[in-house]
Amino acid sequence: MTTGSLPHLRHLPHHPVAVVGAGLGGLTLARVLHVHGIEAALFDLDASADARIQGGMLDIHDDTGQAALRAAGLHEEFLTRVHSGGQAVRVLDRYGAVRLAEPDDGTGGRPETDRGDLRALLLGSLPAGTVRWGAKVTGARPLDGGRHRVTLADGTEFTTDVLVGADGAWSRVRPLVSAARPAYTGVSFVEADLWEADARHPVSAEVVGGGMLFALGPGRGFLAHRETDGSLHVYAAVVAPEDWLDGIDFTDTEAAKAAVLKEFDGWDESLRALVGDADGALVPRRIHALPAGHRWERVPGVTLLGDAAHLMSPFAGEGANLALIDGADLGLALAAHPGDTEAALAAYESRMFPRAEASATDSAHSQSLLFRTDAPQGLVNMFTGRGD
Repeated sequence: MTTGSLPHLRHLPHHPVAVVGAGLGGLTLARVLHVHGIEAALFDLDASADARIQGGMLDIHDDTGQAALRAAGLHEEFLTRVHSGGQAVRVLDRYGAVRLAEPDDGTGGRPETDRGDLRALLLGSLPAGTVRWGAKVTGARPLDGGRHRVTLADGTEFTTDVLVGADGAWSRVRPLVSAARPAYTGVSFVEADLWEADARHPVSAEVVGGGMLFALGPGRGFLAHRETDGSLHVYAAVVAPEDWLDGIDFTDTEAAKAAVLKEFDGWDESLRALVGDADGALVPRRIHALPAGHRWERVPGVTLLGDAAHLMSPFAGEGANLALIDGADLGLALAAHPGDTEAALAAYESRMFPRAEASATDSAHSQSLLFRTDAPQGLVNMFTGRGD
């Protein structure tokens, strides 16, 4: 007797492929499956597509993110959403001296795009109703034959043949395949925004330039980029104990600014202004990561992609790109192995694991390089090919 024939399961909705999380990876998977005539159902805890700001610029790499968009049939449309000039890079020291300035070379190898624009492109490419909004997955348990029974916060349940955890750092699906949990990397961010930068914050606009800024010193730095709406998004990064942010009252923005800037005493005022002149509230964020090389033994009917599979620090710029290529590769594998889910999942994981391990190792190395005692020299050496 198959599980699906049991009376207590017959009344439950069934989805051949169920994806938990409608981020970039989950949406790419659904789109690639759609291109190949395979239906997927996505479940996301957000109330709607516009429930929160997606924010941030992404550099989409030719060999990963752009390859995924080609597989999804969306590359040409993606190119119309690229931020011209966004590949420019500036590296400053803590005194405001420019140590490296590279313009956007126009090659398109790592073009910048707005995360929200990219997500909207993927969402718009899917049939209406593909994403079930306000559907928070609280648990899943295996049935026979690789199927799973999934429970939502409202008490409703469904069954699926293929369960995909695309639900980020604190994935509810991950425990089905791995006991690993993200650990604090030793770096905390405080995020800030400067709106209408050219008109309202011209000095900061000049400091950041047209693309990405790295202003670095030992154990800390300002990372910033220009967004397509003309604002600047800033990350004040500090190598700090995990409880450092707990000592800052983020409900009092001016007090929070003072507490953050205390970590940057002696830095050039043009850099301190990236936080001191910020518009709106500051947002704290601890940087967590799974162990580099995180992997699991094949578990029937379930797999992970993106941060759920290989959360890493953001210092190699690979997180979104890996989520995109994971989604595309998984979709292509399922399409290539009709009727053989296990072969498809094994093929996908055999590609994903080594790629993720290499990127996670690079990210950890970049984190130490950015904030070492001679910063920003390590980053300058990397960009100029002089090695460490």
